[in-house]
Order: sequence, then C-alpha cells, then structure tokens
Amino acid sequence: MCVLIARLLLPLTGAAWRPVLPSVILVLEYAFFVGLFAQTPGMRVMRIRCVSDKDGGAVGIPRAALRGLLLVLVVPGLIMDNRRRGWHDKAAGSVMVSAEP
Repeated sequence: MCVLIARLLLPLTGAAWRPVLPSVILVLEYAFFVGLFAQTPGMRVMRIRCVSDKDGGAVGIPRAALRGLLLVLVVPGLIMDNRRRGWHDKAAGSVMVSAEP
C-alpha cells in the first residue's frame, strides 16, 4: 500500500523523494493507523493488533511513529526476545496480539 501511494504521489514530489517516499509513507501510515486504531489495514486482514504492552490499548501516535521509524531500519524487526518482541516493540512499549474476529 505504501509503494502504491508513493507511486501516486511521486509526480507531485519529484525524483529526489523517490528512494525515501515509501518509507516516509510507511511511518505516517503506522503513526495514524496503529497509533489510533491499533492496527493497519493489512493487520486487520491478518487479524493481528499492535497494542500497548502495559494496558492493551492503542499505543498512540508518537509511539506508533517511533515503531514505524524503527521498522524502516529493518534490523530491529530481526532481533527478537523470547516473547517475539523486537527492538521496535520494546522502544514503543508495544506487543503484537491476535485480534478477535
């Protein structure tokens, strides 16, 4: 979805944004959807949610943006603990859980 949106916006932004535009859109999408609704459209389809590790609610826009920014770096998602939480989850205080149908 981020790449599709980036392709649509590229004529408006110029070639200089081409390498980073999908990543910027990913962080913005994460901040909005995960921050407010605890799941992106893709997470909804897969029936998973990204919730606060403390209270199980939405993580909020700043923490979701941090999580998205760290996901763009890829490495935090590859290094996980025994609870399957990557560095991006630990930094944002989030955890992935199953969504109820």
